[in-house]
Amino acid sequence: MEDHVEDDFQKALRMSMQYEPPEPKRSKARDESAEAPMEESPEVKNRRLQRELMAAAAEKRMIAASAAMATTGVSKSAVKNVSSPSLEVSSAKEDKCVPVVKEEKSSGEELSPEHAHQLFSMVFGNEVSRGILAQWSNQGIRFSPDEETSMGLVQHEGGPCGVLAAIQAFVLKYLLFFPQVLVKNGPKTSIMSVSKRLQETQDSATNIFGSLTEETKSRALVRSMGEILFLCGNNKSATIASLRILDHEIEGEDESSKDEIIARSLNGLSIESGDDLQKVLKVSTFTSPESAMQRLEEIVPVFRSRMGALLFLLSALLSRGLETVQVDRDDPTQPLVTAPFGHASQEIVNLLLSGMAVANVFDGKMDLGGGMFVKGILTPVEVGFLTLLESLNFCKVGQSLKSPKWPIWVIGSESHYTVLFALDPQVQDENEFEGRETTIRRAFDAQDQSGGGGFISVEGFHQVLKDANVNLPVEKVNHLCSSGFIVWSEFWQVLLDLDKSLGGLKDSTGLMGKKVFDLYHFNGIAKSVLGGSGGETTPVQRPRLTKLRVSVPPRWTPEEFMANVSLPGSSSGSGGGDGSGSKDVVEVSKPERAQHAPLVDCIRTRWARAVCNWEGDPPSIV
Repeated sequence: MEDHVEDDFQKALRMSMQYEPPEPKRSKARDESAEAPMEESPEVKNRRLQRELMAAAAEKRMIAASAAMATTGVSKSAVKNVSSPSLEVSSAKEDKCVPVVKEEKSSGEELSPEHAHQLFSMVFGNEVSRGILAQWSNQGIRFSPDEETSMGLVQHEGGPCGVLAAIQAFVLKYLLFFPQVLVKNGPKTSIMSVSKRLQETQDSATNIFGSLTEETKSRALVRSMGEILFLCGNNKSATIASLRILDHEIEGEDESSKDEIIARSLNGLSIESGDDLQKVLKVSTFTSPESAMQRLEEIVPVFRSRMGALLFLLSALLSRGLETVQVDRDDPTQPLVTAPFGHASQEIVNLLLSGMAVANVFDGKMDLGGGMFVKGILTPVEVGFLTLLESLNFCKVGQSLKSPKWPIWVIGSESHYTVLFALDPQVQDENEFEGRETTIRRAFDAQDQSGGGGFISVEGFHQVLKDANVNLPVEKVNHLCSSGFIVWSEFWQVLLDLDKSLGGLKDSTGLMGKKVFDLYHFNGIAKSVLGGSGGETTPVQRPRLTKLRVSVPPRWTPEEFMANVSLPGSSSGSGGGDGSGSKDVVEVSKPERAQHAPLVDCIRTRWARAVCNWEGDPPSIV
């Protein structure tokens, strides 16, 4: 029997050595009426026969190994590795098309039924509707075909926006600030980042984002997904989930053909239970970022498919580890995808931004007493998070998410996630007013045991005064402490009237907080906007990118700012600013009329006195 197996392998090997690459497939319209069965070409027939021989030989080896196990007591784990031997055919002449036939370490393994059921239940629960499953099974990770928003990921289904927005934030990080790592070949020293091009040239965002090549965007996507997965894996490993039904079917095809092949392969596929997940899913774990990036690059078309967003979420959860994810959470009995609308929970967003599936957005841990505590964000993050819910006093976002390393934020509303970003990291540099405010607020928050409710004990208040070096008059201290607890809003008003020489924020010059800068908001969900050519204004469905001019007044209210700011051309008020010299952060002139939208409320949770304006329709966060 072994002689026959070796003969099959030798024959398959000889055929592979004679292999000539087939002509690339081209997509074209087919005339069904004229369609007739076509005879296989010699090349196609040769390749098919080769695969059949290899598969038959591998099957015979498995049967032989099973028989040997029965007689010698070999363990099942050993049988798992008795597949086709690793066979590598190399050549010193790289210009010849000589295949390398070997065991694919990245091909992946099945999930056990137990883990598949645990994973499905963790994400969807036990009573998920078919509508929610359809939302999460029909959302790929694809860039917008629209020129103005070509750097953005398009959302067609409700639900997975939390996953897409988190990936989008990291994609922008690479496109805006790390163009060198997106260049595969050629010199990298002369490359200007998108952020600098937008700041230093007259080109509009439409022209610059529209000039990004598909290859550049794809590399940014791969880098982003790899970084997120290693973040979930404590920067030690990353697990990538793919589909078993796509094994070896997309190799050697052009991009459009790959998308077509995958779409056909997914026809009729639905995932409605842990059993379904176990049948179709395969996972690969990598400890090397380079190997993980290579694997991600190979299967980008899979993530572009309708299963892409779900596969990436499963990859993140598996990278973190299912048991560890449950430890992260405050209530592990609830599904990560929330009912009744199928939205991504805050735990999903936090996992992708910080590497931990915690449910809260404050910094550190909160002690609830009795040995109980809940967890927030424990480490600094690359990209941040702001939410409309903070402006409604439902939560308090900590400084870790408010002040990320790069000026990019996922924006949360009651039902949707979008992305806000700046081109200049210096927008986060604090001027004197903001720095003083941050110091005092952090000291206050450190004593706040209410979960961001904004009040502290008398004992905690005295500690705040000491830590923040605030010298309040005795009568002010007694007044604030008279109720037995101190509220932030009352304390803040006292600070505004306290001279800065005493640790307060009163500034007779009015120059402590001048700042003006630009922000951009991207909403990936396709909405009706006016478009068309030749002067037409017909509604079209596409994502939307909005530029906002943000003015942060130096006084507590915009009205006070307007009353005291120096008008352009006047000689007074020329000092101040943050001294950065940045083109994007400049001294304040009289701003345009303030406009309002829910996004402005989100921005004001980061820059409390911000005044915003924009052209066209208000930016939408729903």
